[in-house]
Amino acid sequence: MSNARNGSDSLTHADGSPIRILAVDDEPMLTELLSMALRYEGWEVETAASGSQAVSAARKLRPDAIVLDIMLGDFDGLEVMRRIRAEQPQVPVIFLTAKDSLSDRIAGLTAGGDDYVTKPFSLEELVARLRSLLRRTGATTVQVANQLQVGDLLLDEDSHEVFRDGEPISLTATEFELLRYLMRNPNRVLSKAQILDRVWNYDFGGQANVVELYISYLRKKIDAGRPPMIHTLRGAGYLLKPAVA
Repeated sequence: MSNARNGSDSLTHADGSPIRILAVDDEPMLTELLSMALRYEGWEVETAASGSQAVSAARKLRPDAIVLDIMLGDFDGLEVMRRIRAEQPQVPVIFLTAKDSLSDRIAGLTAGGDDYVTKPFSLEELVARLRSLLRRTGATTVQVANQLQVGDLLLDEDSHEVFRDGEPISLTATEFELLRYLMRNPNRVLSKAQILDRVWNYDFGGQANVVELYISYLRKKIDAGRPPMIHTLRGAGYLLKPAVA
């Protein structure tokens, strides 16, 4: 899976807060992949595995858009959309389905869906459609100055400059990409496999110790002489979070 975000623009709300997406599918692997791709955009993501979970999650999250599988275990995606839109009439919906017939497309779109993607689909295509849909609905603004900040750590995606507590930090291209991925997923444990897939774009197989190596490089530059931000959860992966003084 290649990086879903290749452009320099970042979609946010006008106040700078993250876009909220609800992803609904009863296939756990698919919702995990969706979450990874959408969080890489800098968006807040909630997932649901059933229609009832989706309705409850939408009530709490107030999503800016919903990615919704038509075929669910309890009731179908069309009913999910009807129930959610009874409370949030304007929320845009992209349907996912394994069916590829014209009648299904017409049924989904006639019922009020905004777009329709047939499985299997590429994550890049789905993200692109979501970005287009969010722009059309006016839920977003383009953040031109692409800066990520976690605690006192600041990363500028355009200039490739990194600062910790105002002090510049020099990183190699790979170190920068690794840090960017960690900062796009703050307070979230990322496995070696996820990091390999996102930063190196392929699976090293038994050579996953390359992640350990580059994490150690980053620690020497980011955490040296300071309260640590990069943490190892043995057997699970790595996470980056604001330092505790």
